[in-house]
Amino acid sequence: MRILFIHQNFPAQFVHLAPALAADTKNDIRVLTPSKRPVPHGVKVHHYSIRRSSSENIHPWLVDMETKTIRAEAAFRAALELKKQGFNPDLIIAHPGWGESLFLKEVWPTAKLALYCEFYYQVHGADTNFDPEFTEHEEDLACRLKLKNANFDLHLLQADAGLSPTHYQRSVFPEYFQPKISVIHDGINTDLLKPNHNVAMQLNGKTITRDEQIITFVNRNLEPMRGYHIFMRALPEILKQNPKARVIIVGGDDVSYGSKPPTGTTWKELFLQEVKSQLDLSRVHFVGKLSYPNFIQLLQVSSVHVYLTYPFVLSWSLLEAMSVGCAIVGSNTTPVQEVIKHNEAGILVDFFDAQKIAGQVTHLLNNPQEQVRLGNTAREFILQNYDLNNVCLPKQRFWVDGVLN
Repeated sequence: MRILFIHQNFPAQFVHLAPALAADTKNDIRVLTPSKRPVPHGVKVHHYSIRRSSSENIHPWLVDMETKTIRAEAAFRAALELKKQGFNPDLIIAHPGWGESLFLKEVWPTAKLALYCEFYYQVHGADTNFDPEFTEHEEDLACRLKLKNANFDLHLLQADAGLSPTHYQRSVFPEYFQPKISVIHDGINTDLLKPNHNVAMQLNGKTITRDEQIITFVNRNLEPMRGYHIFMRALPEILKQNPKARVIIVGGDDVSYGSKPPTGTTWKELFLQEVKSQLDLSRVHFVGKLSYPNFIQLLQVSSVHVYLTYPFVLSWSLLEAMSVGCAIVGSNTTPVQEVIKHNEAGILVDFFDAQKIAGQVTHLLNNPQEQVRLGNTAREFILQNYDLNNVCLPKQRFWVDGVLN
């Protein structure tokens, strides 16, 4: 079969599925992308450039749609060239979030189109207006979100199938399309992400082992949507109650989701300054973005891992921490509830309750047996439900066959 993947930052969510399909020599697996990242073995890559820039003086509500249209046009023209070269896919698997796949059915009308359904924006009940500190009161919010979803709406009208990594993410899509969405996670490599009781990692010239009290907090970028502000407000009490504990915070200074910080600062710096005078900064380590091997070591050395999120896309890092056997303190929000039952695979707390977060972290730091119990249950849950090779990848391949047939 001939399959074309579309993703502006490939391989991304298709990092396992694409090479698994390419391993079958009967398949012709290709990707159309502007990204210059290395592609998995066996996948043929076709690069294209986005040459047009956004217009000036456009209606502000339309900026997002224009950006997606520009990307869609670039991918459309690249697809025309690919068709001239004789490639006609049986199936297109696309992440439509940036618009690239919008016009591909105009090039290949008989190809099946399957979408990676990551998130469909909501005015209520999801990330928007969840946090009172960052509530948007603009009366035109619903209008802007409707136009933000317009790209997805146009995709859904022509798509044959969808794929969501969690039931929560599937649930935010329009009801008429939900029956077409299969829930299969991208998969966790449990052979790589596993406990290591002999692990040792270097931190500022010091060797860190599991004999120490290590609290970990991981974001791609440190920002409110992933609870960075709440975690920072919990830190003074955590450090006060646990004088031997160290805190290791992973994440960049940019913005992955949500609004940007005030001009001239970062979310990281803004909320650090709020509590800085109450912290022993010799025990708080901001390590930026880690290499993946170092990230795994960090999880393996962690005593307690804190994960907070708005009702939004569930982070890989939580499932990776569970696979390693971390004792989790997580936010009692819908995405987290899907993978953690309170007091079984982790402890759930109110997202906004910094004092309760501090109390639960302290409780676990002083109860190593509880750390082990929660961590073992968390890993077993991942093995049974999210294991890459035994659960998720076989389901994804079966899904591909089902879409084609």
